Amino acid sequence: MSPIILYAAIGFVVGFSLAWFIRTIFIFQLKKSKRSTDGFLESERLMKETLKNENAVSQKQKQTIEIELTRKIADMQKIIRQMDADILLMQKSNEETEAQLTAGQPELHQFKMKLIEAQNTIARYKAQLGKDV
Repeated sequence: MSPIILYAAIGFVVGFSLAWFIRTIFIFQLKKSKRSTDGFLESERLMKETLKNENAVSQKQKQTIEIELTRKIADMQKIIRQMDADILLMQKSNEETEAQLTAGQPELHQFKMKLIEAQNTIARYKAQLGKDV
């Protein structure tokens, strides 16, 4: 064999080996990059699922709170209506009692009114003394 063919063959084998080595390193880097990207995508997917679950739980809590508050509002409105009715009955009863007292026993009614005025005056004096002291 001639030395040119031998050098050409050796050059071909060395070039092929060098190209194979560079290709292997490049493929290794691509696989490493792919694994890194896959891990990142999996992490993002898990984070998205976690946020989705947390959002669903938050929505359920919000709905539960809204239902509870709506129920409390309805209960309070019912209590307010009952209190209004009670106040009206009390006013009617007071008016009837006052009418009976003025009609039947006007002196007793006047005496009770003076007693109430005296109690109010005493309460005012006590309040003034409490502020001054």
